[in-house]
Amino acid sequence: MNNLPTIFSFMQKKLYLLSFLLIYSFCNLNAQNNSNSKRIYGIVIKGGHLIDPKSNINEPMDIATEIATPSVMGQPAVEPRIALIAKNIDTALALQVVNSKGMYVTPGLIDIHTHVFYGHSKTDYLSNGSIAVLPDSYTFRTGVTTVVDAGGAGWKSFPTFKKNIIDLSATRVFSMLNIVGEGMRGGDFEQDIEDMDPEKTATVAIENKDHVVGFKLAHFSKADWTPVERLTKAGRTADMPVMVDFGSGNQSLEELFFKYLRPGDIYTHSFCYVPGVREPIIDTETKLVKPFVRKAQQNGLIFDIGFGSGSFDYRTALPAMKQGFYPNTLGTDLHASSINGAMKDQMNVFSVFLAMGMDIPSIVKAATWTPALTIKKPELGNLSQGAIADLTVMSIRDGDFGFKDIVGNRQEGR
Repeated sequence: MNNLPTIFSFMQKKLYLLSFLLIYSFCNLNAQNNSNSKRIYGIVIKGGHLIDPKSNINEPMDIATEIATPSVMGQPAVEPRIALIAKNIDTALALQVVNSKGMYVTPGLIDIHTHVFYGHSKTDYLSNGSIAVLPDSYTFRTGVTTVVDAGGAGWKSFPTFKKNIIDLSATRVFSMLNIVGEGMRGGDFEQDIEDMDPEKTATVAIENKDHVVGFKLAHFSKADWTPVERLTKAGRTADMPVMVDFGSGNQSLEELFFKYLRPGDIYTHSFCYVPGVREPIIDTETKLVKPFVRKAQQNGLIFDIGFGSGSFDYRTALPAMKQGFYPNTLGTDLHASSINGAMKDQMNVFSVFLAMGMDIPSIVKAATWTPALTIKKPELGNLSQGAIADLTVMSIRDGDFGFKDIVGNRQEGR
């Protein structure tokens, strides 16, 4: 009993201390709330070199985003937008400040040529197969926020692609439907003209226009224009672009460009070099870019890299680049083989083209604003005030580096 006063006294002190902490916490919370009430921006990215091809900005600028709105009552969160772009934004007005001094701030990168219809099958190639890759594992770490799956799904398999990949990915994923209903399952599947149904393909695209942005033909090996005709019919019906990856039919590029493709359509694997299998864009003897190729680009045809594991070759790329023929888009052709080969990732593709003389603003444009316009999603790929706050911050590493093409030719760069 003699201990009771001591215990009581201790409890009094404990209760008093607890009351003090609660009062202090309440006051501190009020002060914090008052402080936060003065903050009108979610994030201020400070001191970076801003490149926005849409607005022709290429200089040091600060950029501020809206405060993010969380999800409420099961409703999805509203994507914050760009609130302000200015020379000097007051950091006291932001909840978070990102110091980007010495770095480039660009729109979120768009990879217009990927294969992300991943599945566990070893035999289904790039349509629910294990050669494709899960997007979130390879996008954000290289500054990519949006990808286009280039032909993995056809109209038959699109529901599976949407359920398993599009709906579950943090990356923004779009689809170019394969003209083959089974999608890019490889082998005989991609040679089956009877499974190339332009009406059903276009119908699925129109019904899913928030997710489908075009159509793809790939790997067809015969000298037959029927697949191209069916592809372009789907494109016209849905008013969407088409992407052509020629197979081994060695058909005329000039005929493809001017008879079948429209301005805004895409020719991928532009810098390949397999004479006798696929016509290159350069004359193999003179190394000059063919005049009709330049004319096609001037007319609005989109030339994509589609680097991949078998399509980027310095024997085409270096002569073309030296003559000022630059690609419009820098699609990586991302899949399990290319990430472990010369391609690696979007940053490495940037580095390859930087080493060949393409300047940084042109590289950024080819991976942001141009692909956004090509897939008819102008709300992406830019940093305009009011645009979705979708950004990439990257730096340049200085040093001696070596870059390879898909056959092992090597080029040095800084």
